[in-house]
Amino acid sequence: MRALTWQGRRSVSVETVPDPVIVQPTDAIIKVTSTAICGSDLHLYAVLGAYLHAGDVLGHETMGIVEEVGSGVGDLKPGDRVVVPFNISCGSCWMCSRGLFAQCETTQNRAFGKGASLFGYTDMYGAVPGGQAEYLRVPQAHFGPVTVPDDVPDERYLYLSDILPTAWQAFEFADVPEGGTVAVFGLGPVGQLTARIALAGGRRVIGVDRVSERLVLAAASGVEVLDLDAVEDVPEAIMALTQGRGADGAIDAVGMEAHGSPLAEAAISAVALLPDAVAKPLTDKLAIDRLAALNAAIKSTRRGGTVSVSGVYGGEVDPMPLMEMFDRGITMRLGQCHVRRWTDDIVKVLEQDEDILGVEDLATHRPSLEEAPRAYEMFQKKQDGCIKVVLKP
Repeated sequence: MRALTWQGRRSVSVETVPDPVIVQPTDAIIKVTSTAICGSDLHLYAVLGAYLHAGDVLGHETMGIVEEVGSGVGDLKPGDRVVVPFNISCGSCWMCSRGLFAQCETTQNRAFGKGASLFGYTDMYGAVPGGQAEYLRVPQAHFGPVTVPDDVPDERYLYLSDILPTAWQAFEFADVPEGGTVAVFGLGPVGQLTARIALAGGRRVIGVDRVSERLVLAAASGVEVLDLDAVEDVPEAIMALTQGRGADGAIDAVGMEAHGSPLAEAAISAVALLPDAVAKPLTDKLAIDRLAALNAAIKSTRRGGTVSVSGVYGGEVDPMPLMEMFDRGITMRLGQCHVRRWTDDIVKVLEQDEDILGVEDLATHRPSLEEAPRAYEMFQKKQDGCIKVVLKP
């Protein structure tokens, strides 16, 4: 089959690789019909290369048609149309029984001190081949895949794989009271969906970004937008918009590669260029992040408010404004999304005739799988008005 493979820092290519096969009774093989490029894939593209190998198949936002199943997949059968959650969870272990599917003990990566395995995401998370390919082997298929209707476009349900549950969790974790205000930092795909979920729930949304296309798209949904390049002090601006208190909740939908942290950016870039044997311990134990978005989110939140972090971070020694957080009584909630914890509630919204969350129009680019390398570069550099890429194998 053809698949998008990692070859080195900022280097990916589409290659012919072996077709996946059933390995365990709970496996399924799907023929991929749509697979998206996620902002988290860009961390692999530019930062986390020490834990990747040339030829690794990337991608963790995938849907398709079941082609083959093992003997232990329950009711799943060939011909079913499914969306595949990015975290691989058994559904029955101690963690899963508590809704903590991103910490599944069956697929947990204890050797690296990490949680559940993920599709297409480095040795630290299981080195499971990803879904930016013509076919995908799906472990734990008795629990993970979400069966969806046949008579709607892929993009009505595709984002159940990652960014829609991630946005849903980000909003839930922010604990914003009805009628309250939420500040969303980063208006990429997750930020856009988070804002729409919050607006649909009757909250006021202030969105922060510097990319004009993202600001325009968010404003069209009803978000009050702040342009980072036009506002001297974002927390002060948010205070001014909220009677001097700050937002009830703030959401960091940016993560480790936020702009505005030049020293951290230089350090991260330097580590990425080191040999793997040197870069691995630095990445795992001494890593730092670009914290501009997170710090701004903290400083924009009212006393007693909540900061919800959905952007991916990898640092171990990052400084935090703990005195301010303690004095103001800030709550923080963060972590990998527990996809299956939220999918039933989201499906009820997606089943409605009206596309309330605008998921069918979120993608700005729909190239073929063979065009994926150029799409990665375009998405990473924010070229051509790119907000979301959906690949069509």
